[in-house]
Amino acid sequence: QVQLLESGGGLVQAGGSLRLSCAASGRTFSAYVMGWFRQAPGKEREFVATISRSGSTRRYADSVKGRFTISRDNAKNTVYLQMNSLKPEDTAVYYCAAANSYYMGSYPYEYTYWGQGTQVTVSS
Repeated sequence: QVQLLESGGGLVQAGGSLRLSCAASGRTFSAYVMGWFRQAPGKEREFVATISRSGSTRRYADSVKGRFTISRDNAKNTVYLQMNSLKPEDTAVYYCAAANSYYMGSYPYEYTYWGQGTQVTVSS
């Protein structure tokens, strides 16, 4: 089992940057595919990015490709989401998630463990 805690959210102007972190408990962090999702008010939770267990493979939603970068440090049990060129439509609660598998899914049901979320608000 793994527990996840996100941090780094906040209020930023359009065009700005934020770096989200997600710290995981437990000794087997490297056994989990990690993902970032987001949920805006009144909308369903949507996929943002995912990273393989070793960190060698990454995949992004089209809406964030070229602006966001997912990375992980297995020695620190932490996954990151660097967000650049932020837009008002990026405003949402951002969640990190863990899946004990090799498959890098893009649907929430494919992930077992979830953090509490961190709010990101981008003003125009």
